[in-house]
Amino acid sequence: MTTRRLFVKSSAMAMLSMGFAPAFLARAAEAAGSRPRLLIAIFQRGAADGLNIVVPYGEAEYYRLRPTIAVPRPGTADAAALDLDGHFGLHPALAPLKPFWDNKSLAIVHASGSPDSTRSHFDAQDYMESATPGVKSTSDGWLNRYLASTAVARNPLRGVALARQMPRSLQGPSPALAIGSVAEFAVRGGAGASFEAAYLRGADAALAQSSAEAFEAMRTLQRAAAAPRVTSATVAYPRSPFGQALREIASVAKADVGLEVAFAESTNWDHHVNEGGASGQLALRVDDLSRGIAALAADLGERMADTVILTMSEFGRRAAQNGSGGTDHGHGNAMFMLGGPVRGGQVYGRWPGLREDALFDGRDLAVTTDFRDVFAEVATAHLGADRSALARIFPGYTSTTRLGLLRT
Repeated sequence: MTTRRLFVKSSAMAMLSMGFAPAFLARAAEAAGSRPRLLIAIFQRGAADGLNIVVPYGEAEYYRLRPTIAVPRPGTADAAALDLDGHFGLHPALAPLKPFWDNKSLAIVHASGSPDSTRSHFDAQDYMESATPGVKSTSDGWLNRYLASTAVARNPLRGVALARQMPRSLQGPSPALAIGSVAEFAVRGGAGASFEAAYLRGADAALAQSSAEAFEAMRTLQRAAAAPRVTSATVAYPRSPFGQALREIASVAKADVGLEVAFAESTNWDHHVNEGGASGQLALRVDDLSRGIAALAADLGERMADTVILTMSEFGRRAAQNGSGGTDHGHGNAMFMLGGPVRGGQVYGRWPGLREDALFDGRDLAVTTDFRDVFAEVATAHLGADRSALARIFPGYTSTTRLGLLRT
C-alpha cells in the first residue's frame, strides 16, 4: 500500500513544504482584486552563449575570436544580428522579442554573472539558485527566501515551478509547488477521493491540516486546467517542453490563485561542438526561447503590466570558439528582463570589452554586474520586498549597485 510519505514524495505533485495555513484559497480570492505582482524566472540550463545571443557586433575582437560562428553584423547578410544600439545586436532568432525592445519593455544586462569562477555546471547553477556564490552549504533558494520574507498568509500557490522536481531556487521552508503540468496535478482515477479521505484520517493533526490544504491546491489547479482557455488564436506556443511549461504558467497566472513567483527551465545550452552562428544548434535553442517568451507575453496580455520575465544561465562561454566549432565554459553572460515595469530599450551594465587584457583569466567575458544586483532589484522594486529583508534573501551580500532596471 502506498504510504502517505511516499505519496508526498513521489506523486506528480512535488511539494516542498506542508505547513500551509488554513483557508488559503479564501485569502487568495479576497486578494484577487489587488493581485500580487508576478515574477516568471526562466533558467537556461547548460550555460548559454551570451556573446552570440546579444552580439557585440561593434567590436572587431568578437569577429577575430569567432571566425566561423560569429553572428554577422546587421545588414551584411540575410540572417544577421538585429541592431539594438549601434554596438549590440540580437541573434536573428530573437526576432520575436525585438518589438519588446522597440516599445522599451525589454532590457538586457550584459557582462553579468557570478563572482565565483567555477566552470562546473552543477556548482554554478546551485550558486545562482541559492544566490550564495561559493557557498555550498546554503539549504534554501533565493526565491523561497523571498516568499518567506514577505508572507502575510501562507499560500502554497504563491510559488509554482513547472518542473518535475523542485528547482533549487524554490527549495526551503516557505510553501511552494513543483508540477509537471497542471493537468497531471491530481490523484488519477475514481480512487482519488477515497485516497484523500484515507490519507487525512491516518495523518496526525498537524499533517492532516496541512494535507487538506495540499489536496485543495490540487483541486484548484485542476479547476484552472478545466476552465475554458481565453488565449487568442494568434498566440502559438512552441510545442517543446519549454513552450508548454510557459503555457501552463500563463494558465495558473490568469486563474488568480495568488501566484507571485513562477519558474520554468530551458535546457541543452551546452554547445562545445558545432554551435553554429546565425543558424545551427544555438539558433534552434534561441528560437524556442524567444517564441516561448513572446507567446507567454501575448497570452498574459494586460497582466504583463505587473509581470516581469527574467532569464538567467549559470555562466557564459569562452570568448574564442574552440577547435570543434563550439565554445567552452566561460564566465560573463547576458540576462534578459521583460515586462511592463521594465525600463527597457537599454543594455545595462559596464561593457568590459573583448580585448585580451580585458578578458577574465585571459579567455572569458568579464563579469561587471553581479547577478544578485539584478535579483535584488527584482525583489525590491518589482515584488515589493523591503530593503531591510535583502540581508535575509541574499545572505552575505550587500547590494551596492542600483541599475535602475525597473519603474517603482
